[in-house]
Amino acid sequence: MFAAYAARIDKDEPLNGLELGERPEPRVPPGWTTVSVRAASLNHHDLWSLRGVGLGEESLPMILGCDAAGVDDDGNEVVVHSVIGATGHGVGPREPRSLLTERYQGTFAERVAVPQWNVLPKPKELSFEEAACLPTAWLTAYRMLFTNAGVGPGDTVLVQGAGGGVATAAIVLGAAAGLRIVATSRDAAKRKRAEELGAELAVEPGTRLPRRADAVLETVGAATWSHSVKSLRPGGTLVISGATSGANPSATELNRIFFLELRVVGSTMGSKEELASLLSFCAAKGVRPVVDSTLPLDRAREGFARMAEGTQFGKIVLTPGT
Repeated sequence: MFAAYAARIDKDEPLNGLELGERPEPRVPPGWTTVSVRAASLNHHDLWSLRGVGLGEESLPMILGCDAAGVDDDGNEVVVHSVIGATGHGVGPREPRSLLTERYQGTFAERVAVPQWNVLPKPKELSFEEAACLPTAWLTAYRMLFTNAGVGPGDTVLVQGAGGGVATAAIVLGAAAGLRIVATSRDAAKRKRAEELGAELAVEPGTRLPRRADAVLETVGAATWSHSVKSLRPGGTLVISGATSGANPSATELNRIFFLELRVVGSTMGSKEELASLLSFCAAKGVRPVVDSTLPLDRAREGFARMAEGTQFGKIVLTPGT
């Protein structure tokens, strides 16, 4: 079957390790199922994998891709929850949690094998392309907002880095839930798009906000860390799920964190139950993922390059040929 996979690790030029070509059909252990992939979406995790983060040379070649929507062995339209081993379903009870592409082959292929427990019904209201955007970036944003940020309708949330998958999801989901969203971006066009998607205000990074935020969603890291901390009200919450600009921010904000009793919360992915709630929320409220572009799988390199350049707004979707 045709697939996009990591053949080599290159920390400096990750796309040098990306190959497109034939790979073996997936192995299907007891308790697993095969999903014929109709759509899969790119995440920064895929670029990090090509750099060797969470993926070692001994695991190569590895088909990339965490997210997918498709059709299972019984003909059901499904969405894949890509966290394997969190519950013991389909794997040994002591196996540590991992994402597809870390221990098991991923979704950038015509077919992928996953534990039966890891497939959820796809709402009929969502297309395969829309559903494939949800299991990583949108699920991460959902958990950050509704599980870890501790905010409710009318609260102000600062979202750093509009344009990225998680940040874009947070803007759309937060606005739909009645939150007052402020977004940042260095790019004027992305700021305008953020406001069109529901942000009450979009500003350049570092801008003093008209009011302090109840929570900040941080995926950028070192470049925006100081602004994130300074933008919070006393007792506010900073939720972190990534650090694309670097993971070693200045420590000069420590005094502010303890003096104002700020909460700093790490957030990673989400549970199967949260994914089910996200799917229902999108179906019921008419919320749809923002799709930057859709490419056939044999043009995956273009999608990877666009994401590496940071020029996309929303999700890049790959569609394997049927």
